[in-house]
Amino acid sequence: MASEITFPPEVMREIESYAIKETRSIVYQHGPEAADTKGLLWSLLYPIPKGKLDLLFLNYNLKQISILSIPRIMDLGFSEKQAVKIQVAFELARRLETFVEEPKRKICSPKDVYSLMYPKMREQKKEKFVVLYLDTKNQILKEDIVSIGSLNASIVHPREVFKGALELSSASLIMIHNHPSGDPSPSREDIMVTEKLCEGGKLLGIDVLDHIIIGDGRYVSLKDEGFVH
Repeated sequence: MASEITFPPEVMREIESYAIKETRSIVYQHGPEAADTKGLLWSLLYPIPKGKLDLLFLNYNLKQISILSIPRIMDLGFSEKQAVKIQVAFELARRLETFVEEPKRKICSPKDVYSLMYPKMREQKKEKFVVLYLDTKNQILKEDIVSIGSLNASIVHPREVFKGALELSSASLIMIHNHPSGDPSPSREDIMVTEKLCEGGKLLGIDVLDHIIIGDGRYVSLKDEGFVH
């Protein structure tokens, strides 16, 4: 009867290092769905010896592993840190199964923007320039602070405004900034920045719907004022 071939520890480490690189390469090139289950768990726990995982999967299937206690996992040769990692991975999967995304807030008018942003901006001592990125239904994808400080063309660059829109595949956006003085009347600089950004939106195919200036308990829509086309 042939005896089982064994390798010195340093050789086994080299073999396993190559194997885990292969698994991670598969995940990187084709996505995690292309890797086998044991390989995915090993990628999470490496550099544990693969033999520990073999023992785990020899005694339990994936569903059974997901409900093992930390002491039981440690009984199978895993450290406390490794056992916690296993439990955390499965708990995240369980939470994903029951996750319900909150409905996105829809913007229908300048007043909607004011109602959303005034509580966040009324105590600001500096001008803050914020962009709301919207989808095709005018639902908010993201709220992003672009700059803090006096509004001028050198600070609010189109690149910074539209970068988020491109990353999110946003259909449109709304710009908002506050006037700490409390008077929301647009300055010449406000109008120049607005027109510059509207032109940038046209070039990129991203609609600039409005630029709202928020003051003390009131606001001005630059679209209503005729500066957003």
